[in-house]
Amino acid sequence: MTQRTRTIRNAAVVGVSTALLAVTAPVAASAAASPSGGLAWTTCEGSGLDPRQQCATLRVPMDYADPDGPRIDIAVSRIPSENPDARRGTLLLIPGGPGGSSLGDPSGKGQKLPQDVRDAYDLVGFAPRGLAPSTPVTCGLDYGDLATSKLRPWPAADGSVDGNMATARRTADACAANGGELIRHLGTANEARDIDRLRAALGERRLSAWGVSYGTYVGSVYAQLFPHRTDRIVLDSNDDPDPTRVARAWLAGHEQGVEDTFPDFAAWASKPGNPDRVATRAADVRPLFLRLAARLDREPLPWPGANPAELNGNVLRQTMLDSLYSPSRYPTLARLMNAARQGTVPPAPQAPPEAVLQNVTAVGAGTLCNDVAWPKAQAVYEKDVAESRAKYPLTAGMPRNAMVCAAWPYPPREAPVRITDRGPSNVLLVQNERDVATPLSGARRLREAFGRRAVMVTVNSTGHDAYLANGNACGDRTVSAFLATGRRPGTDTYCA
Repeated sequence: MTQRTRTIRNAAVVGVSTALLAVTAPVAASAAASPSGGLAWTTCEGSGLDPRQQCATLRVPMDYADPDGPRIDIAVSRIPSENPDARRGTLLLIPGGPGGSSLGDPSGKGQKLPQDVRDAYDLVGFAPRGLAPSTPVTCGLDYGDLATSKLRPWPAADGSVDGNMATARRTADACAANGGELIRHLGTANEARDIDRLRAALGERRLSAWGVSYGTYVGSVYAQLFPHRTDRIVLDSNDDPDPTRVARAWLAGHEQGVEDTFPDFAAWASKPGNPDRVATRAADVRPLFLRLAARLDREPLPWPGANPAELNGNVLRQTMLDSLYSPSRYPTLARLMNAARQGTVPPAPQAPPEAVLQNVTAVGAGTLCNDVAWPKAQAVYEKDVAESRAKYPLTAGMPRNAMVCAAWPYPPREAPVRITDRGPSNVLLVQNERDVATPLSGARRLREAFGRRAVMVTVNSTGHDAYLANGNACGDRTVSAFLATGRRPGTDTYCA
């Protein structure tokens, strides 16, 4: 991806879904909606963009319960269909996160789409509400609290959650003090409403979409709230839609996601001839990792320039989680393990600009915490963490621990949207078997919730993001055919 920020799940750590670090964003040129209600397209600001990409700004209500009240900006981008005679409509690229942007995606991953798909659709991206260059929010956190291993709720070495609860309270207080009114109106249902305003501004009766990771939940909620405004919907790397837990289920999914994917890393990390080999047998990699993390819990290594400025057990565990998103990232974990075993560290990883992290973190916090209420009692997390640590030692209790939402001061303004089988049968789910962030078990729950509306293509592959990324040729062909022609498998399909 080449957008402003990949996703909050790894970039700014409050969220629980996809990719890694942030990059400089293409910024939409200032362009208000035209008097006719459409969008005034202009040249995009920023570098590395396809010269065909255009940008505009959509004005939407901050509070849909008060449609005549204050308005906010949503930055939008597009590359028009490459063959107007074959054009079917608009394909909205829905980013992961929460905290991810697809503003650069028409120039980026959209160009990986087959020619017949690029002919059929205008490719449209956007920066969701709260995320710059849309009207931004920030929590104004201390720099240390922006560390991934801090905001991702790794317990203390002894399993204590005291520090996590303190971080949750400190973060929630900062968001309440600095987030303004907008942070109270972030949330998946409002993002879906923004999307429908965008559909109308684009002049489309129905909208096709490709949602990835958290974007699958956004796409599902949109398809539930506006079922007859949908055309062809692709949901890639799918979130558990459990309406009683929402993001708590996504965070908990990392337990099984790591168990599903770590064996693939172990096989790679023990291959003869691998310059980053960490063991001679795959069976030795897991115990080696656990021993090394425990040693770093006791004896962290100084790591100048990193945040935090030490390599401790939780930083190693977070690096493991990040690295399992894609086999292309395995060397990062292996090199860190090999260095730490020798008592050294590699160069500190490059962090995104602090302003980007502040913005992404605030969007993630507001969205996750406004979507559903989390337990407030520390005892709930103490019990869950203890159970998780015993059953899933690789993730050390983090997936069931307290995030900022445990101390969030605002109750949800509406109940989470329940995904059902009511609506047209026009949804295709594509899902890798081994996915650290959105495991197959959660994707099956989304498939079950959609019922007759969907079919699912399960791909025998490892990594997060399947279509045109970490999947396989069979899965890619199936999704491309659906987007280009509407042809969809009659039943759930396995791509070996």
